[in-house]
Amino acid sequence: MATLNTTMQGKVCMVTGATSGIGKATALELARMGATVVIVGRDRAKGEAVLSEIKTKSGNDAVDLLLADLSSQESIRQLAENFRQQYTQLHVLINNAGVVMLTRRETVDGLEMTFAVDQLAPFLLTNLLLDVLKASAPARIVNVSSGSHESASIDMDDLQSKKRYKFMGAYGQAKLALVLFTYELARRLEGTGVTANCLHPGFVATNIGQSGVGPAGRAVVKFIFSSFGISPEEGAKTSIYLASSPDVEGVTGKYFVKSIPKRSAPITYDESLQRQLWEESARLVKLGVKV
Repeated sequence: MATLNTTMQGKVCMVTGATSGIGKATALELARMGATVVIVGRDRAKGEAVLSEIKTKSGNDAVDLLLADLSSQESIRQLAENFRQQYTQLHVLINNAGVVMLTRRETVDGLEMTFAVDQLAPFLLTNLLLDVLKASAPARIVNVSSGSHESASIDMDDLQSKKRYKFMGAYGQAKLALVLFTYELARRLEGTGVTANCLHPGFVATNIGQSGVGPAGRAVVKFIFSSFGISPEEGAKTSIYLASSPDVEGVTGKYFVKSIPKRSAPITYDESLQRQLWEESARLVKLGVKV
């Protein structure tokens, strides 16, 4: 059993997509630092197995599991409600969950799956928990984007990729949207003690690209990721840094690669586009509407 350190003692952290890959590695390391960690996953059996593994490996029993399907807005709202019923503080929110869909699929809300999970889910969950984050300040929001945003474009008239669907185009657009959201969020949170940053974790060997494809497709994706990808532990390092390091206390509205702030794509600094995307995201998730 690992010896518990106390770097994050007294801090409550939520990590989405925490039952595998980068999210799991991030949650484990935060638990090792003594944080109270809430892991979010879709599958109860898998979630409970990971919960047990993290507790054992970290030597920290303050790890909890909340279930949610982040492709469903109702499920996201229930997740926020379930969290509030159990916790009064949230010091770190890591929006880590993401998908790549090789073919176009829609969510229960009738939205394109990649955009819904990779952009709208973090947008809605963050906004639903903002008052808890503000009450817990200093607090941090960490959004896991991707270097693929750099070659992406965003079509405000076709965010749902109805006109044409290319899986890397949809993924890049969603991750570009996440950077735009992070910068707008950081500006709106100025003076609150809550920071918002995003990051590129590197090309990581995870199962992210294996949704919605047959066995042959999964085998190809798995081969590419395992051949060229870095480990989830390596990929989690920047998320952990942004969640815990005193070096970034008060730093906000930045994009990080390998724990170093970098310039993101030029389009991400367009404040008019940031605001436009915020307003459209708010409309799509019915933010502020009782449901």
